[in-house]
Amino acid sequence: MQIDVVFSGGGVKAFAYIGVLAEMEKKGLSIKRAAGTSAGAIIASFLIAGYTAKEIETLLDELDLTCFLDSPKLMHFIPFSKWGILFFKKGIYKGNNFEYWLETCLARKGIRFFGDLPDGALKVVASDLTLGRLVVFPDDLEKVYGLDPNSFPIAKAVRMSAGFPFFFMPATLISNTGLKSQLVDGGMLSNFPLWLLGKRKVMKKRPVLGIRLSVPSSSLKKKKIDNAYEMCEAMISTMKTAHDSRYISTSGHPDIMEVAVKKASTMDLNICEETKKDLIQSGRNAATSFFAGWPN
Repeated sequence: MQIDVVFSGGGVKAFAYIGVLAEMEKKGLSIKRAAGTSAGAIIASFLIAGYTAKEIETLLDELDLTCFLDSPKLMHFIPFSKWGILFFKKGIYKGNNFEYWLETCLARKGIRFFGDLPDGALKVVASDLTLGRLVVFPDDLEKVYGLDPNSFPIAKAVRMSAGFPFFFMPATLISNTGLKSQLVDGGMLSNFPLWLLGKRKVMKKRPVLGIRLSVPSSSLKKKKIDNAYEMCEAMISTMKTAHDSRYISTSGHPDIMEVAVKKASTMDLNICEETKKDLIQSGRNAATSFFAGWPN
């Protein structure tokens, strides 16, 4: 059965998606279109490029996540320069290694640009801080930036979508008029963009499955806000959930798989093997339970 699928963001917690994808393949589900934000955009791009669950697991298993910590050379010689770099560059790590890895992985399947994919097969969400708006790749490339979507690198779009604020430096996108926009994590404005594919007319053609990484209610804690840092952290957290929660509550979308993850921090690039296995198993458990009664 063909379906469309939407993945939420979640940083390294996205290892749980490997377990979900394995169960989807067992059920004989074939993905026609995929959309995602941040880590969800990574998974979506790999699937549409033709990767299987096992192949994605191998990619991530072989990857040393710490290679993405490509800080400026100055920081290696003067550790305290980190704060100056953060202030002036608006992030600590450049994100170049991350984008190169994405580009290399997609190229193995003969995929580089959005034009290499079927029309509408992949949609990626990012946040444009310069224009103060949410951006959907490739849809907005021509109408917002005057750029040809067919020749735009998918790896660049996904790197922008996954540019966690203050961790990665904002990515720059130059429009055809020369305007330089700074883009960051799409999760700032829509961490679970179910609205992209979850329209009624689309759902009549194929089921649209939303897969969201969530923290169990038993693990949720009341936010402590005693200083500016904690306030900033709380604001980002709120922005990541408010828009999508409202859409879900008003749309009545029936096909949402909640994958409970609690053992990993979003940007813990030193995640251990045991935690990876726990996350993968969490995905398997959630998918097994969900598919027992889906589709109705």
